Order: sequence, then structure tokens, then C-alpha cells
Amino acid sequence: MPERFNPEHLRPLLRPLAAATLELPAVQAYRAFYGLDLAQQHARLDCRLGGFQVAGYQIAAHLWAPPEPRATLLLVHGYYDHMGLYRHVIDWALRMNFAVLACDLPGHGLSSGARASIDDFAEYQQVLTALLDEAALLALPQPWHLFGQSTGGAILLDYLLNGAPRPEVGQSILLAPLVRPRAWAWSQLSYRLLSPFVKAIPRRFSENSHDPEFIDFVQNRDPLQPRNLPTAWFAALRDWVPRIEAAPRSAASPLVVQGEADLTVDWPHNLEVLQDKFAAPQILRLAEARHHLANEVPALRQRYFDFLSERLA
Repeated sequence: MPERFNPEHLRPLLRPLAAATLELPAVQAYRAFYGLDLAQQHARLDCRLGGFQVAGYQIAAHLWAPPEPRATLLLVHGYYDHMGLYRHVIDWALRMNFAVLACDLPGHGLSSGARASIDDFAEYQQVLTALLDEAALLALPQPWHLFGQSTGGAILLDYLLNGAPRPEVGQSILLAPLVRPRAWAWSQLSYRLLSPFVKAIPRRFSENSHDPEFIDFVQNRDPLQPRNLPTAWFAALRDWVPRIEAAPRSAASPLVVQGEADLTVDWPHNLEVLQDKFAAPQILRLAEARHHLANEVPALRQRYFDFLSERLA
């Protein structure tokens, strides 16, 4: 990766995506640092970094559009993540001739908000609705496929089960979707014991991919990585889990990819919930894969990209 860029130099420069056509040096440095200068691989690519306001946040938004896309992928990242870590998914979508629209969630990446925190998961739904509104404002081609990793998958689950999906929405893709995290009972007990005394606990990094370069980058070189787990975020998750597990059944049939070496989410329980909540979810289980599927090693990524490509052809 190139030398670090300064996020504080970039945040004030974010303009609405419709007007964000000028590639400023700070934007170019950001793209180079995260390997998002994909115009080198995709001719005549429209790349924009801008923002929009919603729920009291300034949200960083990202667009990659080939000359004549046949559909759009709306991409929602996972907890502690940001869109700078999703170049493999973006490159796959562009090779499918999709436009890609994405944003950094509140408290993540280049977006505003207390780092890695949220008061209520309902705020994530407001951000997703605003992202869909951006797709309409930019007149991005339909269908609009939804793609979420981990907490991003949780946001899409809430939208599919408790929201009113828009007619423009096509397929939904869930990578290692969060319903319950691993060791959920123990986590709740720890929260009850600690929350009266602390507002955050130090983050413990895990080896959630087989790619050592990705693990090293996240732990040691990425300036946008949060270093604490706020108890407010866990409280919001605690309130959200029963909402999803009590949600009515949906006729939707999402595409689900789950690694069986995932030590972040309680994936056996989560798959049971998905099979109960959806009419006919199509599930690909990868025995060797860990949690961060968007940054697993190339062989594992290719297996699920092939699975998705066949169903979105």
C-alpha cells in the first residue's frame, strides 16, 4: 500500500456525489492508499467520492460506474470497516458490468459520528434509505442489487424483514450476515457487568481472514480503523437482535455466503434464523472461510464470486 493519507484533510472536501466530479489530490491519495484507483483496470470508469446528510451525520459516499452498466450494486460494509477495504467486491461488480454505490456507515471511515458507535440500529436504516435515494438521484440503472458484509448484512436483513423494499431493488447478497455474534450470552453478561463503569473497551483484533497482508494492514497500517468497542453500540445490538428474531417471514430469497471457520458470528444459529425468515434462501457454505469474506484469500473469494455471478447473470 502507498504511504498513509490524512483523513482529516479529506472529510471537509466531500461534496454531493452529483457534483463530485473533480479528482482532488486528497481524493487521489485516498484511492491510491486503498487500491481503489480502479480506472486502471476498467476503461472510462466514472469514479466519485462525495457525501450526503442524513440523521445528523455527514455520510461519505462512493460511486464507480462503467460507461453502460446493466444494473447497480449497493454495497454496505461491516462493523469496524469502511469502503476502502472492499476493492475486491467492487472490482468483481464492475466486471459484472454493474455500477457500484456505497457509503461509510456513521462512525466509520470518512463519515462523521462517534467512532464505531450508534445509539439505535434504526439509524442504519435511515442511512440505507438515503443511499437508495442517492441511487435514484443519480439515475443508476435498475435493478439495484443489495450487498452486505456482516453488520452490513444485518442492515439488509432489517430492511428486508421489517422495511418496505422498493420496487427497484433486485437481489440481496449477504456475506456472513450478523444476527447474533458468537458467545452471545457471555457478551450480554459482560455488558451488564461493565456498562455502568465504562463507555468503551479496547478492541481485540481477530484473524478473521486467511490473508496475512489484509490482517497486517487492518491491525497496523489503516488510519481509519477504530480502536475501541463502544458500549453504546453493543446496547443498540442487544435491542436489535430480538427485533430481527421476532420479525415476520419474508417472501424474499437472498443469496447467503457463510464461512464455517467464522469465529465472529454465531453462524449455525444465524443460518437457522435465515432459513426460517425467508422463503428459499440460497446458501453457499465454505468450510475453510473465516468471517471477513470480502477479504478472504483469492481462491475462496473466487468460489463465492462464481456462485453469485451465476445467479446474477
